[in-house]
Parts: sequence; structure tokens; C-alpha cells
Amino acid sequence: MKTAISVRDNLFKRAERYAKDTKISRSQLFSEAVKEYLDKHEREALIARINEVCEKADTSLDPVLMRMQMLSVPRDEW
Repeated sequence: MKTAISVRDNLFKRAERYAKDTKISRSQLFSEAVKEYLDKHEREALIARINEVCEKADTSLDPVLMRMQMLSVPRDEW
């Protein structure tokens, strides 16, 4: 899809230079940059939602399981 966007001059010049140096098209550069930006923010939103659930959930260890775990660890002499 073709579209027109406005970009600050200094950012456009940096993008042009990078595209030329890496031998990729401007379109590919902007597409990859937008994808990376969206992926990052989608990950951050997912992590925030997971953290919300974890804050509400009881994450304490069951006392019976904790006791079993402690018994399974060999005692060391210090």
C-alpha cells in the first residue's frame, strides 16, 4: 500500500543515509521500523496485562508443597 507521511527533515535524512548504507529501500526501512515499534508496544501491553493478573492472583506457595520442597533439599553442614 502506498501512503504519504510527514517526517522531520533531520529524521528523513538519517533514514535516507541508513537505507543507502544498508542497501535497503526507504519503504522497507520505514515498514520494518513501524513493525518493530508496534511489536515493542504490543509486548509491553501484554506484559502490563499479565502483571495486572498476577497482582490480583494469590501467588503464595502452598504450605504442604513448601514443606515437601524443603524436605527434598539435602542438609549441608556449614
